Amino acid sequence: MRPRFQHILVPVDFTPKNQPALEIAFEQALHNESRVTLLHVIEIIDTGEGEVDDELKEFYERLQQRAWTELDAMAQRFAETSIAVDQKVRMGRRPYEVVKFANEHDVDLIVMSSHTVDPERPVQSLGTVSYQVSVLCSCPVMLVK
Repeated sequence: MRPRFQHILVPVDFTPKNQPALEIAFEQALHNESRVTLLHVIEIIDTGEGEVDDELKEFYERLQQRAWTELDAMAQRFAETSIAVDQKVRMGRRPYEVVKFANEHDVDLIVMSSHTVDPERPVQSLGTVSYQVSVLCSCPVMLVK
């Protein structure tokens, strides 16, 4: 029987709230013999000028270097357990890039951190990356709170 989830995507932003999502993705990958992709999206600043100046290019290059370092550290646990793990960095709008990546790479499950919705102000949750991904993506999305 083929495992249910063969490719798990874990979008990360390098904050401590990612840890529970990484743990669940690790457990699912072990159970399903899945491969895992850790994805970090660098949000682009829209200057409205089209071309990115040299100062912004240097800024984005530093962010990319940091992202690769962080992703390597996160991937180590997966690799040490012989779970196939890949790391990707994209630039753009986070919800769009996560959904686009999932669609382009046959992702079966997205595991991502989220926050608890405040029942007094639930509308504020509509603008979060996790909510947008969960609504826009065609594959299952597990939100870890």
